[in-house]
Amino acid sequence: MYRNMDKWIEIRQRVLREGVSKRQILRETGMHWRTLEKILHNSSPPGYCRSKPAVKTKIGPYLDRIKCILEDDKQVLRKQRHTAKRIWERLQCEGFDGGYTAVKDAVRQLQKTGQEVFMPLVHTPGEAQVDFGEAAVKMAGVLRKVKFFVMVLPHSDVFFLKTYERECTETFWDGHVESFKFFGRIPSRISYDNSRIAISSIVGSGRKITDGFKQLVSHYLFKYHFCNVARPNEKGVVEGIVKYSRLNFLVPVPQVKDFDELNRYLLERCREDMDRRLRGHSAIKRELLEEDRHAMQPLPAAPFEACKTTATKVNSQLLVRFDHNDYSAPLEYAFRDVTVKGFVDHVEICHYNMIIAVHNRCWDKEQQLFDPLHYLPLLERKPGSLPYAKPLQKLALPQCFAILQSRLEADQADGRREYIRVLRLLEKYTIEQLTAAIGKALRLRTHSSDAVAQFLPDALPWRQRVFMLAGRKHLRYVQIAPNNIKVYGGLLRQGGVA
Repeated sequence: MYRNMDKWIEIRQRVLREGVSKRQILRETGMHWRTLEKILHNSSPPGYCRSKPAVKTKIGPYLDRIKCILEDDKQVLRKQRHTAKRIWERLQCEGFDGGYTAVKDAVRQLQKTGQEVFMPLVHTPGEAQVDFGEAAVKMAGVLRKVKFFVMVLPHSDVFFLKTYERECTETFWDGHVESFKFFGRIPSRISYDNSRIAISSIVGSGRKITDGFKQLVSHYLFKYHFCNVARPNEKGVVEGIVKYSRLNFLVPVPQVKDFDELNRYLLERCREDMDRRLRGHSAIKRELLEEDRHAMQPLPAAPFEACKTTATKVNSQLLVRFDHNDYSAPLEYAFRDVTVKGFVDHVEICHYNMIIAVHNRCWDKEQQLFDPLHYLPLLERKPGSLPYAKPLQKLALPQCFAILQSRLEADQADGRREYIRVLRLLEKYTIEQLTAAIGKALRLRTHSSDAVAQFLPDALPWRQRVFMLAGRKHLRYVQIAPNNIKVYGGLLRQGGVA
């Protein structure tokens, strides 16, 4: 009854302001004098409060046992930890005769008091944190998962994002190179988790750094720090940015053509986010970035070459293996030692310091990637393999090529080899240029590689292909005997037909 604020105010007003005696109020209301004292000493109903914790007569002796079970659970998989019901069942076997609710309340209270608390930290300008995240993207009409690299400067909260096919050494390197380019300088210190890309093994508190990470550090000369195992809160800023960027930049699921389009979109969002003001700061992130840059190191003269290098040999099928895939090389380098450089978006095959082939990077496994031009010289040596040549299967040639091939094979005994010579013109000309030349040759019914070459853009005019005597005075002293047809008669066999 006396929880009603109107009654509460009325009683306080009459006693404390109008001077009505307490006895009068007690006679009128019939309340206990302690209740009246509570009203006069509190501006609002204080509610019921225990003066000391309730005594837990049954569960009390078992609290240490419950605490021990919960502590042991921290060492096992989360999905195999005790529920409150399972703890109650175990306690019953040990003599506990209380109810399930008492055990459930005790477990909830112990878990609440056992939660870890953290110290607020100050982020020094010039330092960075790195992590990878995962998101779903609809690329070229197919829903798939991608990895995205994140580097953030905690002081200014400016960050850089870039997506990749997977998390590996090459993408780890490329993410750093692109981040440093975005910030314009190199962080003085970078914090990481215990990724296998950077750490090969952990022994106690020590870590063995991978050679790939050492190469990156040696080139840019920044200091690094690794979080304790299972302590992602030590780089909590980048953990938060991974979640923030996924929810704000990748929801709804982006629909893009390829990684280039997706990364251009994310780069623009990173730049736009620099105009946002952080809570508790008067300046926007772009202005705070200048404080970070002042504490960072300048970029080296040349960026780090973010590629994985492998020494190998070209095999008998003109293929070299890299990252579980085979890439083709030119015929003249068969059985030679080469170096393969795997970048994020392409693969280079080098012989000494010369690049002999370039392919788009394939992130699948056990695939063969051919450049048809590498096999055209071999095809000229082995013309019988033309219908079955695998490197040429995906070479989409216009219909005029098939027409020219059929006419050459019908008109000439060596027509297939002649057609291959036409294909070899692709080594110098584009397929569009060669298509136009073949079309003109077919209209004029001149079916040979030399004839097709005449109609290509930079072919020499016919006058320059004719041998001219002008300006060659020394040739006038050359004596040429007149032709004698009778000489040819001696070449015929007896009984032959002239």
